[in-house]
Amino acid sequence: MTRGLVAGAAGTTALNVVTYLDMAVRGRPASSTPEQSVEKMADVAGADLGEEEKAENRKAGLGPMLGLGTGLGAGAAYGLLAGRRSVPKPVATAALTVLAMLGSSAPMTALGLTDPRQWSVSDWVMDAVPHLAYGVVAAGVYDALR
Repeated sequence: MTRGLVAGAAGTTALNVVTYLDMAVRGRPASSTPEQSVEKMADVAGADLGEEEKAENRKAGLGPMLGLGTGLGAGAAYGLLAGRRSVPKPVATAALTVLAMLGSSAPMTALGLTDPRQWSVSDWVMDAVPHLAYGVVAAGVYDALR
């Protein structure tokens, strides 16, 4: 599981690099869904995020933490599943990519913030490419730590 956490941290860094590079190259804004997720979860839990400015700041701080948790969680889950087995790198990459995609999209879908069935091809590519970077790097790091 420790190897999975380390691999997940490396994969998360790769995902963030690809995402921020995409934002810089295309001049697009950051996604607001992490902050929307925090707001929805706070509503469901009955938690008060505070007054307007503090609530916005809390959402801005907690939103990215959801992504970190997803990346670490996907790596840890992979570590538990793979254990000490030697998994072919393409299989490990695919598994880690899917775990990260599910870990980010499933909660947002459950909260009603997105519906992948309504995504265009472009939406899927924009989601898949950074998650594939996550999978490639996490698989490589996991294998290197074996």
